[in-house]
Amino acid sequence: MFHNADLISLLDGIPHAVVLVDEKLHIGRMNQRAEALTGRSNEETAGIPADYILRTNLHPFRPHFTKVFEEKLIVSHEGNILDLNRKIAPIRFSISPVESQAGEVIGAMIVLEDLSLTPFRMQEEGTDGFEGVVSISPRMQEVSEQISVFAGTDASVLIYGEIGTGKGFVAEKIHQASKRSSYPFIKVNCGALPEPLLESELFGHVAGAFPGADQNRPGMFRLADRGTIFFTEIADLPLPLQAKLLTVLDDGELFALGSTKKVAMNARVIAATSRDLKRLIAEGKFREDLFYRLNVLRLQLPPLRQRAEDIPLLVDHFMHSFSPGRLVPKVDREAQNIMKDYSYPGNVRELRNIVEHAITLSHGKTIKAEHLPEYLLQGDDAERYAPVWGAVAPGLAGAGEETGRAKRWDDVEKEMIIDALRKSRGKRSDAAKRLGWARSTLYRKLKHHGI
Repeated sequence: MFHNADLISLLDGIPHAVVLVDEKLHIGRMNQRAEALTGRSNEETAGIPADYILRTNLHPFRPHFTKVFEEKLIVSHEGNILDLNRKIAPIRFSISPVESQAGEVIGAMIVLEDLSLTPFRMQEEGTDGFEGVVSISPRMQEVSEQISVFAGTDASVLIYGEIGTGKGFVAEKIHQASKRSSYPFIKVNCGALPEPLLESELFGHVAGAFPGADQNRPGMFRLADRGTIFFTEIADLPLPLQAKLLTVLDDGELFALGSTKKVAMNARVIAATSRDLKRLIAEGKFREDLFYRLNVLRLQLPPLRQRAEDIPLLVDHFMHSFSPGRLVPKVDREAQNIMKDYSYPGNVRELRNIVEHAITLSHGKTIKAEHLPEYLLQGDDAERYAPVWGAVAPGLAGAGEETGRAKRWDDVEKEMIIDALRKSRGKRSDAAKRLGWARSTLYRKLKHHGI
């Protein structure tokens, strides 16, 4: 009853994972998003109890369906689910009855809305409002415009950016703004699995393809059909798989492992890297033809230190994120200055961790300098991390000059401090006021510069 072609097409057009179950709560049909969420195909799950496939915290499962079956009511519950990557995702389960032409309840439709994808929109005047991009930086405004333009095409996108700059976030926003948004967004971590397993994960396999392959399994490309497949660190893809990926992209078809039958591939490809692919090409570690196949549209994400004006907005955003249902703590001036002065080699991801650390130690009260990670108070981050900045892909816009700028700024800052001390006749508290710093900030800077 769940295999009508029109019904299947309708389910695949719903922008959430959908599972149809019968009166025994056995799975009758899943849409493509549900297949992507669970990593299981319809062939594998047909007739299997839903709670075997939907690994949720809603146990026992049947009581949630009582009003659906007995009173024909639509019910909604919030919980979580263990997804394909074994990560816990917050989910809203909406369960509605499925009736026969005679009006009898013959099953239920479960819609799983991923609450982690709900976009955060800044309310402050002047902040960017494109699908959760928290920024007032001109460079990030350009990124937002590129997201909008790139979403209107199916061309491959290559995203460059240092670790923690939000490459995955941007890739997902391109997908969500595109005509493919109602279909799956599949993420592939190229360095997470050994080559034989990665090939099976990408292209799928048939039963008997290798020892332990006792049933057919769809690959990531099939799960991403009509949607988007995102390669998180394309530079980590082994060379033999680079050749196979190029063939798939050129032909629009693929072979599952152990199969002689070609399967059409209709997934948009977005790739990201924090490394210099041109240098890897010169070293024979990355295929030049694959680079040009992926580099149709190019998007460069700036590091956080090049958009420092966004730090207060991001801190406020993360403060709200880590304080659900309770009063959002304040950040005192000294802690604000320390976070403003830090260079964030780990970019937005590191800032997020710092805020979470501070909220945990402050127990939800005012965040002070003592609640920040200890390494922020040492004042030597520019010296420690300058080599890291210089090592980031030379092909990235502006990355090659960053180390030089950091060293010149050290010299300028040292002169500013000496000048302030001279004008205040050696009184450190007065010098700190002249510089607009807290005294603790000045003490850290004095230690850093050896003054």
